[in-house]
Amino acid sequence: MNDQGTAGRIVAVAQKILLEEGADAVSMRRVGDAVGITAMAIYRHYPNREALLRAVADRSARELAEAWVRRSPSGGMEERISAALDDFLDFALGRPHLYRFLMSDAWSGARRFPEDFRDGQGPPFSVVAALVEEGMRTGLLREDDPLETALVVTSAAQGLVQQYLSGRIGMAEPDFRALCHRATWRIINGLRA
Repeated sequence: MNDQGTAGRIVAVAQKILLEEGADAVSMRRVGDAVGITAMAIYRHYPNREALLRAVADRSARELAEAWVRRSPSGGMEERISAALDDFLDFALGRPHLYRFLMSDAWSGARRFPEDFRDGQGPPFSVVAALVEEGMRTGLLREDDPLETALVVTSAAQGLVQQYLSGRIGMAEPDFRALCHRATWRIINGLRA
């Protein structure tokens, strides 16, 4: 198989391990064994584990954003914001290891706000930022910095998810999802034009 194909297989296997067991389970040896190459052969494609994890993060974030955009309903802004929140909760609760890796784990290649989120560099966040910008353009939300506003809107749900995944919120999932919607709409209502 060509180098691009091998590099893609390496990332796919690393992503699968991360999804099932978390980032700590991703090692060059384990990925190499699963791909059918030596751990040293991975270094031809990725100079170190951090570069491999960054490739997994980039691929995962791109896939999430593409799925969210494809599923985005045509309806009013409020329906689309609620659908985006549902997509986020589906991701966070359905893939907790990937969620932690992308959203809260400390690692050298993790994106940092604001510099890594300008110009669409954070694909899932860009979906939310675009909704916020549209909300400002259409008069739903008052004019402000779109990136900072998107950060404010998403932070409550992210914080609640962190607490839920760590067992600090003792609710059934449907009740927890309803709590996230109420919290998000409290924030949006405070940002209305």
